[in-house]
Amino acid sequence: MEEVAQALSALHEWESFYVIVGSSGAALTGLQFVVMALIAESERQSTGREISAFGTPTVIHFCAVLLVSAIVSAPWHSLSSVALTLGACGLAGVAYGVIVFGRARRQTGYKPVFEDWLWHTVLPLIAYALILIAAGLLASHSQRVLFLVALATLLLLFVGIHNSWDTITYFAIKASKKAKKTNDPR
Repeated sequence: MEEVAQALSALHEWESFYVIVGSSGAALTGLQFVVMALIAESERQSTGREISAFGTPTVIHFCAVLLVSAIVSAPWHSLSSVALTLGACGLAGVAYGVIVFGRARRQTGYKPVFEDWLWHTVLPLIAYALILIAAGLLASHSQRVLFLVALATLLLLFVGIHNSWDTITYFAIKASKKAKKTNDPR
C-alpha cells in the first residue's frame, strides 16, 4: 500500500511539467489550425489525402500531448487506472501511426523524403509505443517509467512542432517560387 502511495505521490511531482507540456500542446493545436487556414488560402491546394497524411496527424499528436498531460495530472486513486488509461492512449496512438503510414504511402500530391518518413511516421510510432510500454511497466517501476512517459510526451510535442514548421516552410517556399516566376520580367 505504501508503494502505491509513493507512486501516486510521484505523479503529483510531475504536475508542473505536465502543466507546461499540456498547455504547449493545446496552444500548438491552435497554431496548427492557423497553418491549415494559410494552406487553404494558398495558391497550391492540398488534397484531402495529403492533409490526412501530414496535417491531421500533427493535430492528433498535439492533442495526445494534452491527453497524456491530463491523464498524468488527474487525481487518481490507483496506479492501475493510470496504467490502463495510458495503455489505451498508447495503443490508440500506435494504431493511428500505422494508419498514417498507410495514408502517407497512398497520397500522390507529395513525394515524401526520408526526413518526412522519420518525423511523420517513425518518431510518432516510437513515442506512442513508449507510452504503451510505460503503461505496462508503471506498476512495477513507477519512478523510472514516469520519465519514459515524459520522454514520449516531449517527443510528440517536438514532432508536432517540427511537422508544423515543415508544413509552413513548404508552403512558404512554394509561394515564394510562384511569386518569383510571376514577377520575373523575362
